[in-house]
Amino acid sequence: MKFPTTIPSALVSALETKGYDALTEVQSAVLTDEAVGRDLLVSAQTGSGKTVAFGLAMAETLLAGEDRLPQAGAPLALIIAPTRELALQVQRELDWLYANAGARLASAVGGLDARTERRVLDRGAHIVVGTPGRLRDHIERKALDLSNIRAIALDEADEMLDFGFREDLEFILGSAPEERRTLLFSATVSKEIARIAETYQRDALRISKLSATGQHADISYVAHTVSGHDRENAVINVLRYHSAPRALVFCARRDEVNRLAAKLHNRGFHAVALSGELTQAERTKALQALRDGRANVCVATDVAARGIDLPGLDLVVHAEPPTNAESLLHRSGRTGRAGSKGTSVFVVASSRKGRIIRLLRDAKVEAQWVNAPDADDVREKDRERLAEHPALANDVDEERLDEIRALIEQFGAEKLAAGFLAELERRMPAPEELSGTPPERQREERADRGPRRGREDFDDGQWFEIDLGRKQRAEPRWLLPLICRVGGVAGNDIGAIKIGDSATRFQIAEDKIEGFKQAMNQPRETDKNVRVSLAGDEPFETAAPDFNKGPRGGDRDRSKPKRAPRPGKNERAAKRHDDDDFFGGSAEDTRPKRDWAPKGKPPFKKRDGDKPHAAKPGGFKKGPGAKPGFKKAEGGKPAFKKAEGGDRPLKRIKRKTDS
Repeated sequence: MKFPTTIPSALVSALETKGYDALTEVQSAVLTDEAVGRDLLVSAQTGSGKTVAFGLAMAETLLAGEDRLPQAGAPLALIIAPTRELALQVQRELDWLYANAGARLASAVGGLDARTERRVLDRGAHIVVGTPGRLRDHIERKALDLSNIRAIALDEADEMLDFGFREDLEFILGSAPEERRTLLFSATVSKEIARIAETYQRDALRISKLSATGQHADISYVAHTVSGHDRENAVINVLRYHSAPRALVFCARRDEVNRLAAKLHNRGFHAVALSGELTQAERTKALQALRDGRANVCVATDVAARGIDLPGLDLVVHAEPPTNAESLLHRSGRTGRAGSKGTSVFVVASSRKGRIIRLLRDAKVEAQWVNAPDADDVREKDRERLAEHPALANDVDEERLDEIRALIEQFGAEKLAAGFLAELERRMPAPEELSGTPPERQREERADRGPRRGREDFDDGQWFEIDLGRKQRAEPRWLLPLICRVGGVAGNDIGAIKIGDSATRFQIAEDKIEGFKQAMNQPRETDKNVRVSLAGDEPFETAAPDFNKGPRGGDRDRSKPKRAPRPGKNERAAKRHDDDDFFGGSAEDTRPKRDWAPKGKPPFKKRDGDKPHAAKPGGFKKGPGAKPGFKKAEGGKPAFKKAEGGDRPLKRIKRKTDS
């Protein structure tokens, strides 16, 4: 392809080596004659190639018509990104783009050793890529010299404002020379972005390359409604159904990320977790495992996934719904980048379906609502992909034909094919059975069953008995699905249910009796300990015959006792007047005096031999029959005097201490 002449030859060769056949819209827009040498305010959707775009846009300014950059010293260009991952990703992109121009790049991001960064800056760099906080720190410490800056690019400026980097950005832009180019790239241009552009840019060219059909036109949106307890199993089936080489699963909190990543790992997925509690080294290790293929699923929070670019990311799964429409677009924008196709799947609990519908409407995207893939759907999809398996797509090696024929003769073609399929299934995570049924499918099944039965439909029905009652805490909410499983009937085929102390009786419609009898006698994989039989003729009483008696159920009077009527205003005033007279001493106290003397116990008397109080003169004296006390010996310390027949005296042992 013939690239625009405004691109230096060193960068053209880099594009050709990288395999570029054509430039994206935003890359072509920044290279027009109108845009050369001017400040740019560019708005484009994520994944449109903005990193290469501002790398190409500033190339003529940095090279100044030369094929190679001069010797590295104070930096010529400064790239500011909101997150560590995005800054390092920008550095990698510009590294290959400016490799033939002899560029030296340096990074300045939070979470890495600042001393190492300062040593790299001291040796000189042409382009510095960093986050706002770390760049400001280096500038204030005189480690980063901005005196030679010719161009500054702000990548994802809207996200930097969302993260609270306004003051840092204004400090950096204010510290750079006024005679420079300022390139501002953002997914959206809000009032705050427009104010920064007006303050720090000069006669900026406004470029908007959002898709005419809306953002993320290359992304297909799919939504599955599942029961709440089936959500994580549905995520597993979605990953198996699409079988994407790389997938990104979003959760709301860190604990959910760790739990879901551990569950996927236990199911056989090569999954890594990405959350704010990880160190920078752990985050880099997880992303590198995704890039080199050692992991194929990343479970992350919104903040942790901001700005990361995973090549070949074909699938985004929302295990938890996003908080707003902007978050929905940022999540989905991780796939479908640079013209490639992607899929964004929402796994929605039935209680949150309305919220997702509103978010999709606010984001101006349409999703296809389909049932979540169950185990059978996953296996059917595996059979469709079987024809694309490398082992079957390649031609048969003629040198091994004799060996192949010998195996077919020994085992047979069917047994060999069965072994091949079993080996494939063993290497892949097993799909999950979805136990719950979403409300949409429930409504469809009810519509297929026809109208509900009335009481008269069970007049000729049959009573059955199951050995579960109130003692086993039997309740209709779990008895009904249990009966359906045991007898192979639907809830519409079950009539009245009477729960007793140790058994429960229920009615089955006449047209389902024979089928129920056959099903209840069949061996079962589940509910093996449940016994179902025909109900006898003996009378059957429920567990609580008087349950409806009484104010709140039961035969006891559980009502609160009635309160005595409150005294009137005059009676309360008279009582206060009487109390005042009593405490003032004007009224005669007719109440009996309380005898405060202890009753039932004799008064305390001093016994012979008791020790006198220490405060009284005379001190302590030995009473008759008491143990001998201490006798003060010469030298000031009391000596212990052993009594006849007494215990051995205690010896004081002086502990030896290290001097």
